[in-house]
Amino acid sequence: MALTYHILDVFTDRRFGGNPLAVVLGADGLSDGQMQAIAGEFNLSETVFVLPSERPAHSAKVRIFTPRSEVPFAGHPTIGTATLLAGLQAAPMPNGEADALVILEQNIGSVRVGVRLREGSPAFAEFDAPKLPAEAGVLPPVDILAAGLGLMPSEVGFENHKPICFAAGNTFAFVPVASLEAIRRARVNGAHWERAFDQQGVVGVYLYTRQCEHSGHAFHVRMFAPQVGIAEDPATGSAAVGLAGVVQHFDGLPDGTYKRIVEQGYEMGRPSQIALTLVVGGGKLTSVRIGGASVRVATGTLEV
Repeated sequence: MALTYHILDVFTDRRFGGNPLAVVLGADGLSDGQMQAIAGEFNLSETVFVLPSERPAHSAKVRIFTPRSEVPFAGHPTIGTATLLAGLQAAPMPNGEADALVILEQNIGSVRVGVRLREGSPAFAEFDAPKLPAEAGVLPPVDILAAGLGLMPSEVGFENHKPICFAAGNTFAFVPVASLEAIRRARVNGAHWERAFDQQGVVGVYLYTRQCEHSGHAFHVRMFAPQVGIAEDPATGSAAVGLAGVVQHFDGLPDGTYKRIVEQGYEMGRPSQIALTLVVGGGKLTSVRIGGASVRVATGTLEV
């Protein structure tokens, strides 16, 4: 059986930046084991398998695999798959512009993605998080967390921000870091990492600081998830959803709409920008939106 696949770079407006993604089309004939093996072969943060939708009005059903396991939801697969399907299905654009609504059935539920196509420009997609972030789990003391990251305890935390777990489909440990210099030095620190994070039930560990590479950006972040086969992720949309909950938890934003740019992947040489929108009403987070650009890099045939 021969299947078509595409490689895209997501959360970037140029090739060879952002987070690479493999999307395999026509995957309804594959078993779970075959999907997992193919994801391991691509060895990217995630591989998406596109299947026929279960509802006529929806665009497709998708399953998302890391090199080691399936996940119910992820941000850059959602953005990348939606822009790919919209581009493949788009009618000719007389004025060079087209908009599309792509509805993807994921294990977390249906996700509606708005896609903007402009001739000569990268596709841009944006979606409302299917689940609002909520606090989940307990982390060890700061000295244990710092050791797991190869940092000093004094480098963990800033202002009133402290390490915390949040979930929005996937659970992450969110660790505030005092400076850009410190977050650049962070690493998965052997047995200390295992003591700090392996028993906490988290998909990954998300470090964030307000100090950024670029003015106008709100947070510089890194995400490590060795337990699911991701040494470090260049861009993590699902964790950015959780970051919205962390921000509201500690910053207590007044009612309104807030747009933030989150930068990630710089330490890996794959700079990424995630557009994060928070809507606060009645003192609570009522909506989280994730957006980003996506560019197609390669197309090929997979022999199964």
